[in-house]
Amino acid sequence: MFGGEGAGAAIARGKALALGTLVTRYLVEAPPNVCTPTHLAEAAAKIAAEAPDVMKLEVLEKAECEALGMGLYLGVAEAADEPPKFIHLTYTPGGEVKKNVAIVGKGLTFDSGGYNLKAGAGSMIEMMKFDMGGSGATLGAAKAISLMKPEGVQVHFIIASCENMVDGRGLRPGDVLVASNGKTVEINNTDAEGRLTLADALLYAQKQCGAEAIVDIATLTGACMVALGDGVGGLWAPSDDMAAGVGAAAKEAGEKLWRMPLEESYGEQLKSGIADMRNTGARLGGAITAALFLKEFVDTGKVQWCHLDIAGPVWQEKQGGATGFGAQTLAEWAAAQGR
Repeated sequence: MFGGEGAGAAIARGKALALGTLVTRYLVEAPPNVCTPTHLAEAAAKIAAEAPDVMKLEVLEKAECEALGMGLYLGVAEAADEPPKFIHLTYTPGGEVKKNVAIVGKGLTFDSGGYNLKAGAGSMIEMMKFDMGGSGATLGAAKAISLMKPEGVQVHFIIASCENMVDGRGLRPGDVLVASNGKTVEINNTDAEGRLTLADALLYAQKQCGAEAIVDIATLTGACMVALGDGVGGLWAPSDDMAAGVGAAAKEAGEKLWRMPLEESYGEQLKSGIADMRNTGARLGGAITAALFLKEFVDTGKVQWCHLDIAGPVWQEKQGGATGFGAQTLAEWAAAQGR
């Protein structure tokens, strides 16, 4: 039984995690005409303003992203009237920083599918306001961390936010885009856009932030929902230690994750005849090839990395819609890195 300061600390921690989950649920359930990329940036600004001693916000506009060569991210954003917002929220503790980590959340505030338009029964286009579930979890974790104030770890919360719309100037199947590291990607499906935005965000976390460990979180594939249903998220990591650390955080948070294979042979599906790679593989194993795509943008020899696909558990009708899934796992993982 807790007593004295122990009980107080436990209550404060529980409150921080609960508030983080509420932030995530609000953002995920908000209509797409409300929760735009600008609204996500404003939510990040509110988190920073409420904890100015430990939180700092930078929002990169389109021109700044162009200067950094973020061709994959901006290619997705090109057809939308809503301006893209690249959000970088940083938590810095008092005292020594022992580890520098990043959390990267997919921030598609609406996903029409682009020219590969989501259409017909089962397309879920009417639900695509939740395609920013990863960024919602990222900001929820940021809120929790701003209140928990863990020692020893600096945490970068990164979101390449935009809409995926249809327009004459938009991304076309067959286009070739260039990432901020110079890697070229042939687009064979405009509805596999989240991985494009995440790729430039992952590169930013490494190059601009110097992150030693990165967790990305995204409502990335319907294939993961087919594999694991709506109650379990998928986890991919090259490192057993990294997988164990994120898995332990999820267990502490009471959020279910299942480790999935990074089957390297499936990477053959991403080969292109005109670019370094394509953005999708075959239909079968689609969640795995999505993870393999992201892996191409992480220096796994130097950086620990974990990918979470939360397309299933981000929304559950029986629980009233948005679940807030992921925020507590991310907060628990980040807090543990400074210990």
